Amino acid sequence: MSLALHAQAREDAGFATWAGFLLMCLGMFMAILDIQVVATSLPAIQRALEISRDAMSWIQTAYLIAEITAIPLTGWLTRTLTLRWLFVAAIALFTVSSIGCAASDSFATLICCRVLQGFAGGALIPAVFSAVFLLFPLRLHPVATTIAGVVAVLAPTIGPIVGGWITETWSWHWLFLINVAPGVLAAAATPFLLPQDKTDLAEFRNLDVLSLILMAISLATLELGLKQAPLDGWLALRPLLLFIGSLASGAIFIKRTIMAAHPVVELTTLAARPFAVGCALSFCLGVGLFGSVYLMPVFLAYVRRHDAFEIGSIMLVTGTAQLIAAPVAGYLESRLDPRKLSAFGFALFALGLALSFFQGRTADFDEMFLPQVLRGVAIMFCLLPPTQLALGALTAAQVPDASGLFNLMRNLGGAIGIAAIDTILYGRTIGHGEALRDRLIAGDVSAARAIGLDEQLFLHPPPDVTQATIEAYVRPMVERAALAMSVNEAWAMLAMVATIALISVWCLGKPNVEHSNDSECQNPLHAWQPLKNLLARGRRCKDGPEASRKLVKLDE
Repeated sequence: MSLALHAQAREDAGFATWAGFLLMCLGMFMAILDIQVVATSLPAIQRALEISRDAMSWIQTAYLIAEITAIPLTGWLTRTLTLRWLFVAAIALFTVSSIGCAASDSFATLICCRVLQGFAGGALIPAVFSAVFLLFPLRLHPVATTIAGVVAVLAPTIGPIVGGWITETWSWHWLFLINVAPGVLAAAATPFLLPQDKTDLAEFRNLDVLSLILMAISLATLELGLKQAPLDGWLALRPLLLFIGSLASGAIFIKRTIMAAHPVVELTTLAARPFAVGCALSFCLGVGLFGSVYLMPVFLAYVRRHDAFEIGSIMLVTGTAQLIAAPVAGYLESRLDPRKLSAFGFALFALGLALSFFQGRTADFDEMFLPQVLRGVAIMFCLLPPTQLALGALTAAQVPDASGLFNLMRNLGGAIGIAAIDTILYGRTIGHGEALRDRLIAGDVSAARAIGLDEQLFLHPPPDVTQATIEAYVRPMVERAALAMSVNEAWAMLAMVATIALISVWCLGKPNVEHSNDSECQNPLHAWQPLKNLLARGRRCKDGPEASRKLVKLDE
């Protein structure tokens, strides 16, 4: 969006703009929800298409790789297609690929459609957060940020119950077909509701294809490495090669981007300390948000033996707390220091995660209620104020790229957090199980109590029962207790990440709300000097003194 049109949109944000923005949020909601509902019903898809268990995971992996590749491209796509046509193209592709997924009669077809669906979904998410700052005046930023934030965090929370209900009520095809009606509505209406800015197809001539390929390789190999490392070991050959490939291609990409006259992803916004710290907070939120949404179903399914619908019903507490807390967070955001609100959010988030560390193997709805409420309330304060701090003072030209980076960090946090959780679950559960078995063999009554074995039965087993029968009876109890212990350790890890984020909040400078979006060069944020100097040197080499002077104005 041009700066002039941006200024006009900010002044004229009326019913049409709000309606278009809400439809954009609907599209983002469907994209995020799709990940969770499909994850809930992977076994049903596996049986229908007759695919192996190993191949089944690629249904999610293909989507996530495409999504994480598309997210940082949103800035370039916005400059090229404009916000309006980017959203229309993305939601149309998402809808068509959803139909393709539902109609798939083979594994290969489904994977191809999931790649397209993931790429489209990845473009939808940062486009919405860009729209908050491109479509609305400053006084409406808290309201728009609250709406976008609720949608972004509510979708993964209610995903399990929606997926469980669809699987039990209809067929797996409806996991994808539920996207069609909202997608058609959004694609048809938004061209008439969003600002009528002009496309700049000349950007295609400036596309650095090699940088694009390097970025895709770096992110894809990182995602694959994170998927494989918990299974093979972090130092095993396959994940190690993937991580080396990701690091090498990423380093070359960053160097080319810094030197490029027309970069695929604009990295200069990282020179602003509030944005850089905001990205770090977004990363930590991704670890905690996606980690907790992943960890609860693991515990409830494998330890408590609940089905998908029951799991979703229990997790609905978090979503309800988010909805209640959202207007409060939005109201306070424009009235209090966002650093204090962010600190409150991450402190509460760390507490909610830490409380889950103490849950036993019999924990269920009642024991999980308070931690879920605390996390649900906290998430809104962990998302809304940092978003405003990171993106609120950037210029219109900077927002699309910055939004892509900001959302990319949250997704990367989720991917790394889940990989760390899997490492704990795979690595620690076996050890806990062996320790419990050794204690049981030694006659430790507390070990019998820990796995839920009746003490009298443990001390005085029936004489006519064979050792093999006893082992078959006790083994599942030991496995569930060992998994519960590993889950608690994973909760502790998530709580530590939230605590690190709490400390990082105070690295933010005092917020400056007096900013302007009328100049591409003006940026009142305090710059992180070493990175800014590096960026300035890179641009000076490529573009000459004028580009360097433009970057120096970040301090002004």
